[in-house]
Amino acid sequence: MPNLLILGGTTEANALAKSVAEQGIAATYSYAGRVDTPRPQPVPTRVGGFGGAEGLARYIRNHAISHVVDATHPFAAQMSRNAVMACAATATPLAALTRPAWHAEEGDTWQHVPDIASAVDALAGSARRVFLAVGRMHLQDFAAQPQHHYLLRLVDESNAVALPNYEAIVSRGPFTVGEDRALMERHCTQLIVSKNAGGTGARAKLQAARALGLPVLMIDRPTLPQRTEFADVVQVLDWLAHT
Repeated sequence: MPNLLILGGTTEANALAKSVAEQGIAATYSYAGRVDTPRPQPVPTRVGGFGGAEGLARYIRNHAISHVVDATHPFAAQMSRNAVMACAATATPLAALTRPAWHAEEGDTWQHVPDIASAVDALAGSARRVFLAVGRMHLQDFAAQPQHHYLLRLVDESNAVALPNYEAIVSRGPFTVGEDRALMERHCTQLIVSKNAGGTGARAKLQAARALGLPVLMIDRPTLPQRTEFADVVQVLDWLAHT
């Protein structure tokens, strides 16, 4: 019987935890600790980092982990790299459960940038009303462009936002296209900055931007080491049964 470690914090990870619990598969769900109020899970959970690739390898050995599924956010690049290294060091089967990336459709106006620093540079110029949908970890980077008014949507309250001109809304998705369109209209949004998180849970803002004719500054996903990747829980369960 597998003893699974789920590197979680995403909708996909939550769905996997629910499925393995229903099937009686032993599993531990790991949160990185960046959310103040993590969702309860139907399997045992842990919160916090491992201490790099070496710490994760030590955890795998000490807890007799048989399989690891990396279901972290597509931009949790360091955690994903650590998982690849730790699983290689311990000869532990690793698979990623990751949502497909978004692609521009007819009517979209996207400018692609490779990373957060490039997104900050791309905001040089006159003041605009910017919907900054990048998560709270990188908000301080955009203080380098203080001329803009930033609209933030955060999962938890934060008193550590370094932006001089912003409004924060605390809300947990998924959101509908109508809700996001109304939000952008209410705040007179002129530009959306988004990570290419993919999937369906956060896509509404892009559809709303298309409907309103608003441009999107799209931050592309980081490049990760080669690994086995799946797009749905059924594929992961099949991999667990045959690995």
